[in-house]
Amino acid sequence: MDQVDIAVIGAGVVGLAIARELALRGREVVLIEAAGAIGTGISSRNSEVIHAGLYYPAGSLKAKLCVRGKQLLYDYCAARDIAHSRCGKLVVATRGQDLPRLEQIAASAAANGVNDLRLLSQAQTLALEPALQAAGALLSPSSGIVDSHGLMTSLLADAENAGATLALASPVTGGLREAKSWRLRVGSDFELGARCVINAAGLFAAQVAESIGAPRPRLRFARGHYFSLAGRAPFSRLIYPLPVDGGLGVHLTLDLGGQARFGPDVQWLPDADPATLDYAVDPALAPAFEAEVRSYWPGLPAGALQPAYSGIRPKLTGPAEAAADFRIDTATPGLVQLFGIESPGLTASLALAEEVAARL
Repeated sequence: MDQVDIAVIGAGVVGLAIARELALRGREVVLIEAAGAIGTGISSRNSEVIHAGLYYPAGSLKAKLCVRGKQLLYDYCAARDIAHSRCGKLVVATRGQDLPRLEQIAASAAANGVNDLRLLSQAQTLALEPALQAAGALLSPSSGIVDSHGLMTSLLADAENAGATLALASPVTGGLREAKSWRLRVGSDFELGARCVINAAGLFAAQVAESIGAPRPRLRFARGHYFSLAGRAPFSRLIYPLPVDGGLGVHLTLDLGGQARFGPDVQWLPDADPATLDYAVDPALAPAFEAEVRSYWPGLPAGALQPAYSGIRPKLTGPAEAAADFRIDTATPGLVQLFGIESPGLTASLALAEEVAARL
């Protein structure tokens, strides 16, 4: 049986960042991925937004790691020439009675150390984005977008250059804790010994935990659909409505070419094997999306939305429950497990890697 220092399970953006961080610190790392390529799950099915840290409770891991991760990510992208844009975003109140919610978000963000926000009047908002319908807005100039695939490719290159090894098409199917290490079963017949195991398997994190006999929470799955816009949108910034139960509302994001897409909505799914989840986007959802978008962009042309893609988030709480924080479990010797790593996981990825490294 091969023996390694650290096995990282899951080669999404968080697993890649962790493998990179540990390899750069001189640790022997094997990165194990069930799929045939990196980043095929949550990491490739999101808005690619660099979040500023507006919405999360003060002192939470989400708040701390988002704010820290944002700066690390911008610095990393600049140093590695990874495509990104600090385009900024507007959180929009479409009705006068919603303006106090903008003030609440601004206060929450300030408690998290986000000190560059500006509350805008209706006139100031429309001066920036004339096509909006808004009573006012909150401007976040440090929000942005990133090429997530370019980021993951760079993280993998860094990890491998520092000595890490990637094993694709290698699902963890079992394991047990021995005296001072873990014995993992990979696939049907390969065994790998690891002094430390890091479970960063995203949607499959609870399943991996169960397979190795480790404690696990119940994960709930929420699907979010995205629609793309035929033609160009008259916006240069990200446009977000006020948050809704389970998400941040059907917002407008831009890709690095300036093309607009809208989403995600929130559709809670029944408990299921994450390998069987359906990613299809039903075109019949378009009218509901149009109605959401027209609340802040009344000029959306009829029939301009086209089905794009969907993503599924692993959540630690369900419908009508307060959103849970990131969960990093270290109670089991030689095991670090990450659960509920959804938004802002992409933004926080480099900071999450630091946090995991500090807990080993």
